[in-house]
Amino acid sequence: MKKTTVINTELSSLIAGMGHMDWMAIGDAGMPVPMGTKKIDLAVTKQLPSFIDVLKNVLAEMEVQRIYLADEIKTENPEQLKAILELLPNVEVTYVPHTELKQDLSQTHGFVRTGEMTPFSNIILESGVTF
Repeated sequence: MKKTTVINTELSSLIAGMGHMDWMAIGDAGMPVPMGTKKIDLAVTKQLPSFIDVLKNVLAEMEVQRIYLADEIKTENPEQLKAILELLPNVEVTYVPHTELKQDLSQTHGFVRTGEMTPFSNIILESGVTF
């Protein structure tokens, strides 16, 4: 049995398959996922699992060099922004309009849907290297 933190088979496989500069996304329950983009649906009910809990779990196994967030998170969900930045203090942040972030999902290796019910709780993670 797997010993490390990510035990969801699909999520673990997605992370293991990431190369340098590849993208994966984690988002709230309402984020529209483009057809053709792999979706790993972890949502059970409202707020379960939360966006932050899933992000913490992924970060335990994935090296991240840059993140992409919607501009709108700054004004519409500053608490979530603060929590994200606390988890990734030394990672470069790029803010884009939410409409662009939604379009960029088609370039990710996968999207992880959480049960999060707060606005703009979406992130694209750009994979770094561990050497």
